[in-house]
Amino acid sequence: MDAPIIDPLQGDFPEVIEEYLEHGCMKCIAFNRRAGCNDGSCIIWDFETRGIAKELRDYECSSPITSVCWSKYGHQILVSAADKSLTLWDVKSGEKINRIVLQQTPLQARLHPGSSTPSLCLACPVSCAPMIVDLNTGNTTLLQVSFPEIGNGSTAPSRNKSSDGSTPYSPTAACFNKYGSLVYVGNSKGEILIIDYKGNEVRAMVPISGGSVVKSIVFSRNGQYLLTNSNDRIIRVYENLLPLKEEIRALDDLNENLNDLGDVEKLKVVGSKCLNLFCEFQDSITKVHWKAPCFSGDGEWVVGGSASKGEHKIYIWDRAGHLVKILEGPKEALIDLAWHPVRPIIVSVSLAGLVYIWAKDYTENWSAFAPDFKELEENEEYVEREDEFDLIPETEKVKASDVNEDEEVDIVTVEKDKAFSDSDMSQEELCFLPATPSRDEQQDKCLESFSKLVDSNNSGSPLSEDPGPNEHMNHASSPLEDDAGGTHMKRKRKPSEKGLELQAERVKKPSKSSKSLKSKSKSFVDQDNGDSLYADELSDE
Repeated sequence: MDAPIIDPLQGDFPEVIEEYLEHGCMKCIAFNRRAGCNDGSCIIWDFETRGIAKELRDYECSSPITSVCWSKYGHQILVSAADKSLTLWDVKSGEKINRIVLQQTPLQARLHPGSSTPSLCLACPVSCAPMIVDLNTGNTTLLQVSFPEIGNGSTAPSRNKSSDGSTPYSPTAACFNKYGSLVYVGNSKGEILIIDYKGNEVRAMVPISGGSVVKSIVFSRNGQYLLTNSNDRIIRVYENLLPLKEEIRALDDLNENLNDLGDVEKLKVVGSKCLNLFCEFQDSITKVHWKAPCFSGDGEWVVGGSASKGEHKIYIWDRAGHLVKILEGPKEALIDLAWHPVRPIIVSVSLAGLVYIWAKDYTENWSAFAPDFKELEENEEYVEREDEFDLIPETEKVKASDVNEDEEVDIVTVEKDKAFSDSDMSQEELCFLPATPSRDEQQDKCLESFSKLVDSNNSGSPLSEDPGPNEHMNHASSPLEDDAGGTHMKRKRKPSEKGLELQAERVKKPSKSSKSLKSKSKSFVDQDNGDSLYADELSDE
């Protein structure tokens, strides 16, 4: 389907609720069209038809889903649940690849973005540091969530101490960078740590003004911007100054000339050359907390949902920091949202478990398709030319088409989308998912009632050896021969007059010939499951 013509003077962002999706009580969502439900099942929706393509159900899990994450090329899905489990699914076959149970409930889990079949994931549990999990072996590696400030040979006192003397920084937000070489962690001290997870080493630190707890952290799709959502009700966007590739080498170069500084000062200096505060977003009037902020697919827009109870509001800003739109939905709290990778579409999940699809309200403008098209405000009389509908007009010269009709058109090769980078598009990408039909509950009920009817009919009394004159009519109208589906149903025909006369005579004067006739006609009835052959047999004799 061709994309509608977009007015360049209007913003390319959604405006109204186009539709809503409903299947159980959904809790979280992620593109490439995926939703996690409250009963532990995972629903894959076909976004074009808005129908369910596949349902992934883990019978070992009945707890709510906390997050879903697609692999790089869409072949696998990682699901985290409230029962402390991480489950990796194969999308095409619908089979479970691995299932790992952690010590803590993972609030969020993200697959490594650098591989088409990743074996590593980043999990953010409720009450401990983020960890790297090997999905094949189940091994976990806790990441550092703070760096001790050392001064005069002693560690500075911490603000929060637990019973064992350690400093709890939970829950902590974390995410991979674009190619998965580094992990960016936002802790409760209001700091962004850049960690080389292979050596579990903190390579840089970026302090956030105010020192408020970082609740979420996410990169834009192109990897050029980083977004943080803090407890001070401010969304901050940082510009990534590191190259998109060879980040480790760039960090090594930044550390070469800083050997004379202390560890913490060195990390802060390196951090200032890694991230630069680009813009801040907040509602200065209502001071609302933000829920699930993220970038648009092209990174031009920033969206955040209101965390206030009883309202479903979505705020949209441009990257310069100007508020351009507030979307107001139903009186249901918002718990999750996501922006479509290539279209100006937002999907949001409400507390009631419904998924709302927000799309742009397009105005039809037919002149955009035909330059000579004129919209009329009222009827006008039109006089057609003599040759207007001729195949070859005489008054005008038909221009020859530049299209070569003999040239073969390639309909197999999938062109790369400009909205994606080279790492997001590949020949290995899952472009089509055949829908798996699901059994309808109403159909199951009909089949169950029909099976009971068949059993009861089979267990009934058999036909007597000498059936009555009307028994063939009762036999023909049985549900078994109607077949309940209508595929083998035959139209009932009344017996002929001669047949009725013979029936009457046979009742009055039973004889051996009549008995043989009855048995013969009965066999025809059983073969035809109706009255037609029975009536014809009687009429022939």
